[in-house]
Amino acid sequence: MADEQAKEIDRLTKRMDLLDQRLDNIDTMVTAVAERIMSQPISLVVTCPHCRKNIEVALIGSGKLTK
Repeated sequence: MADEQAKEIDRLTKRMDLLDQRLDNIDTMVTAVAERIMSQPISLVVTCPHCRKNIEVALIGSGKLTK
């Protein structure tokens, strides 16, 4: 019984580590996009899965980056 609990705790620890790594990767991507938006315009083109039309979203930052 104690051996099974130790294995389960080990599995949960590994899953939490993987989740932490994924969240770090998402944070890095969001930060990179935010920095790019602040420095220059960015345009996203998404295709609607229902009507297959392209939807373009333009983002323009108005603030200045501080170093």
